[in-house]
Amino acid sequence: MTINRKLSLNHSTDQEREAMESCFSLPLLLSITFFISISFHYLFRKLKTHHNIPSVKNSPRNAPLPPGSTGWPFIGETFQYLSMARKGLPEKFIGDRRDKYSTKVFKTSLLGEPMAILCTAEGNKFVFSNENKLVHSWWPQCVEKIFPHSKKGGTTKEESKKLRQFLPAFLKPDSLRKYVGVMDLLAKKHLSCYWDDREEVKVHCLMRKYTFTLGCKLLLNIDDRELIERLEGPYGKITAGFISLPLNVPGTKFNRAIRASRELHKDIEGMIKKRRIEISDKEVPIGEDILSQMVVENGHVMDEWEMANKILGLLTGAHDTASIALVSTIKFLAELPEIYDGVLRVHKISSCFILSFFSRCINQEQQIRRYVCLTNLGVSLDLIVWVKKEQLEIARSKEAKVLLNWEDITKMRYSWNVANEVLRLRPPSFGTFREAITEFIYSGYKIPKGWKLHWLSHSTLKNPEYFPDLEKFDPSRFEGNGPPPYTFVPFGGGPRMCPGNEYARLVILVFIHNVVTSFRWDKMIPREKIVNDPLPRPTQGFPVRLHCHNP
Repeated sequence: MTINRKLSLNHSTDQEREAMESCFSLPLLLSITFFISISFHYLFRKLKTHHNIPSVKNSPRNAPLPPGSTGWPFIGETFQYLSMARKGLPEKFIGDRRDKYSTKVFKTSLLGEPMAILCTAEGNKFVFSNENKLVHSWWPQCVEKIFPHSKKGGTTKEESKKLRQFLPAFLKPDSLRKYVGVMDLLAKKHLSCYWDDREEVKVHCLMRKYTFTLGCKLLLNIDDRELIERLEGPYGKITAGFISLPLNVPGTKFNRAIRASRELHKDIEGMIKKRRIEISDKEVPIGEDILSQMVVENGHVMDEWEMANKILGLLTGAHDTASIALVSTIKFLAELPEIYDGVLRVHKISSCFILSFFSRCINQEQQIRRYVCLTNLGVSLDLIVWVKKEQLEIARSKEAKVLLNWEDITKMRYSWNVANEVLRLRPPSFGTFREAITEFIYSGYKIPKGWKLHWLSHSTLKNPEYFPDLEKFDPSRFEGNGPPPYTFVPFGGGPRMCPGNEYARLVILVFIHNVVTSFRWDKMIPREKIVNDPLPRPTQGFPVRLHCHNP
């Protein structure tokens, strides 16, 4: 589900992998056969394109194509793009070309497609506001095969459109309110099972486990740990097949992704059939999970196969993007002392003894003494003011073992500012693709019908023109009116905005609230690298040393 990412299938194609690795891992004979095949494919596309796209000379508007290079036949600049993405620097691929051509748009060729990349906030606005007018969504061939079409016909794009029409009732804030307590309870259970009484943990795998468990509960009403672990096994193979060369050959990541998708699809279909019978025979009450609601409201128009397809896409969005955002947040809290003090230590102080720390003050002098005490602990006065207001209200309203509610979430404004700054510096998804459904002019350049457009969140999130002092971690950027319009777009925008953006906000805030009130932590590998394979991943799993707060 742009916290994509967001968080639906629409953001699944934002992820990159190193395609060259898969290609070179094949036998030499297969490699030669493959490149001969794509050469013929490229020649065919060029002949087809020659007839379908008018030349500049014959164009009624006689506008030039965007500047840029299309690289090698078929391959284009895919390897350069994936290389930068794997290093966690997709903005360098964009920035180098933006600086070279000094334009708001440039052309390239990725995944065998001629592609225009829009580099500015103006470009974001253009894409978001022209959905289904000049452009519509598009996914690479590999995604179309990993998530198969409906048995009734149609494309992944059409299936996604149906899903988006169905989702708003479940993912709008009013509907999500009832899930806050469930999220809080699951966060506490997760920490109790996998963090308590441990000196060290690997955050990356635990966050994937937590978000997958949460998705299974809210989407399928499953809380059986063994069943969840069995489903989680093949799930990790699916995203590894995104943005890959579509070679369905045993041993490739693409093949493993297809097989994993089919395996999960079959399991989910079985759950749906069982749930239909239970609801029909009134063996169990109708749950508030999305599957139960889907069976009740759409069971007469959707069969088990279609429902399984939609649930599979939802799990992808809910699982991957949220886990990446949580890992990045925990990583920044460990790396930056001032943010660590502000969000972790003061948060901890708030929920454990800030109530008694301030509530017994009978005059202003005593309050000042307590502020001095906190500042001596290394906590900035600005952060004390922010977090005291935010967390003291929550602490005063909570009794022991009382779960969080929607009102508590609305008070976590500073915490969400911190999370937004994490999303700016480490966006969990790169962006999505569009296809031009008609020829149009953008910034003086012609975009032919059939060309693909690649929208990347990094193009503005990592642009100093929009975010001065770019690499500084500064949550205050999101105070007041926040960043300029169309610059901070981790969840996309317009009709295609990730429908799970509010879900992601809840997942992040609820878990961070629980983990910072229970632990502080230190990185065990200070310079651990992040690679995108295709999702951002710490190379060593991000191990941390835990320090449990005294009760």
